[in-house]
Amino acid sequence: MGMTTVAVIGAGPVGLAAAAHLLERGLTPVVLEAGPSAAHAVRQWAHVRLFSPWEYNIDRASERLLQETGWNSPAPADYPTGGELIERYLEPLATRTRLKDHIQTSSRVTDISRVGFDKLKTKGREAAPFELRYQNGAGPNSIQAQAVIDASGTWFSPNPAGANGLSAIGERDNAANIAYGMPDVLGKGRARYAGKTVAVLGSGHSAIGTLIELARLCTEAPGTRPVWLLRGDDPAKAFGGGANDKLAARGQLGAEFAARVAAGQIQVETEFRLTHLTRDGDRLRIGSACCGRGIAADELIVATGFRSDLSFLRELRIQLDPTIECPVALAPLIDPNEHSCGTVRPHGARELAQQEPGFYFAGMKSYGRAPTFLMLTGYEQVRSIAAEIAGDHEAAGRVELVLPETGVCSLAATADAAGCCGGPAPAEATACCVADAEAKQEGKAGCA
Repeated sequence: MGMTTVAVIGAGPVGLAAAAHLLERGLTPVVLEAGPSAAHAVRQWAHVRLFSPWEYNIDRASERLLQETGWNSPAPADYPTGGELIERYLEPLATRTRLKDHIQTSSRVTDISRVGFDKLKTKGREAAPFELRYQNGAGPNSIQAQAVIDASGTWFSPNPAGANGLSAIGERDNAANIAYGMPDVLGKGRARYAGKTVAVLGSGHSAIGTLIELARLCTEAPGTRPVWLLRGDDPAKAFGGGANDKLAARGQLGAEFAARVAAGQIQVETEFRLTHLTRDGDRLRIGSACCGRGIAADELIVATGFRSDLSFLRELRIQLDPTIECPVALAPLIDPNEHSCGTVRPHGARELAQQEPGFYFAGMKSYGRAPTFLMLTGYEQVRSIAAEIAGDHEAAGRVELVLPETGVCSLAATADAAGCCGGPAPAEATACCVADAEAKQEGKAGCA
């Protein structure tokens, strides 16, 4: 299978790892990156420090490629920023290793199909190569590939502000005062946010990190006033597992946030289900569906998660979970409505495969709308997928990593249970919850 071409969509950490594993398998990767350089999405959050240390952020096949160039690996216990992740790892991987001849930047994939087959036609479909159309500076182009790994991520398709999953009324009209994700409020965005009332919508780590930075900015620019808009009614859910979190930096973030909220440094608005945005002079009027509530703010930061761009996959036979928009077999592992521990058991080609043979989701996009993705999860995904494409089914089905536990069940305890999965695991157990610990005692892989 040395001549097998595999298209990889996206040159982020997981896309580059996929290409490295494919090379090791004797396959030919072609990486199509929409941005002007590799890791384009990571560059948008270069100021953010990762929760996981270097030991969890480096793919093993990528590391082997880098070692061929005399690369000096970072200290495993240090925590990089997104910028350091690029400078010390992703940039050298994309530009100084054998991968550099397999990456096409400024190449945005617009459509994928099978050569000679539309979505309706079945007979002989599996044998037909994929055709990927993409746009670059020279105009439209196309390539053919025997398999496709979509690792294009979700960063550039954030969820809107509306509590119903739609854009709030007036959201597009007020775009000049709205940012998404994690803007650099202490750096590039400082002039925009200093001395302003800034509302932050969301309850995940992005929202928490931004609110902490705004509280820090307040000490330097006293007029800065962070306002936390929370759709739910329990702020404590956002505080996380604290000392029980195996990723210590993530636990510390939640603990610092809880302390700042308790100290009154962050105004908290619970059960705020944003529906509309209007102007109030030079300011935003942020309205909630409940009781005519409204907040006046200078800026709004929307940190309500992300969703996948599925538009270029319309001619493929894709089957996704209707709730999470992830591969169906993966959904029970990551659905926050059902299994709410942030820890996810390792998984690979089998869970990520589609009814379109040879097509796989990987990386953040494989999680659809679910949060708590770890880079290490993506690296294990693409190791397994590359093995499957190469015909090594035994390696594809093998689990080759242990993921760190979160130390928290994100759903509150019910009256008749200690929590969504029986509550947090005993301190001595390497598990995410009671149900997981019990399953492991019975010899199972875990509660999922």
